[in-house]
Amino acid sequence: MKGIWIMVLGVLLLSCDNDKTNRNPYLQEIGFRFDVNLNLPLYSPLTNTGNAVYIANKTAGTRGVFIINTGFNTFRAFEASCPNHAPNSCSTMDLNGQTAVCSCEEYEYSLFTGQQLNRPDDGNRYYDMLEYHTTFGGNTVSISN
Repeated sequence: MKGIWIMVLGVLLLSCDNDKTNRNPYLQEIGFRFDVNLNLPLYSPLTNTGNAVYIANKTAGTRGVFIINTGFNTFRAFEASCPNHAPNSCSTMDLNGQTAVCSCEEYEYSLFTGQQLNRPDDGNRYYDMLEYHTTFGGNTVSISN
């Protein structure tokens, strides 16, 4: 019986994880769901691989959402507010092809990966874009958090 308790204790200790998530302190993660109908002219560019659109709807994300067609009926969606400072008058990023650009510091982010492309090498902590969950069915992409 003592051996079983030692084994249970060992499993419990080994299952603990010290890897803490590096949550972005600048962006609040709000719950929402937004459906994108690819039949509408506003979103029709998303029918082609590599095309992205900005959704400026107040019910999608904090400052809107960027969505990109990454190919093979796969879509990625990211928060449109710059992830490296609190939302303010210049923090809503601009769509520039397949990148998002923050006008505050000219930080650039890939819409294929969400990674910051021009990360300063100054020893400070920088965050990549906040990604939202996407699902595709029929001609509708659903974005949610």
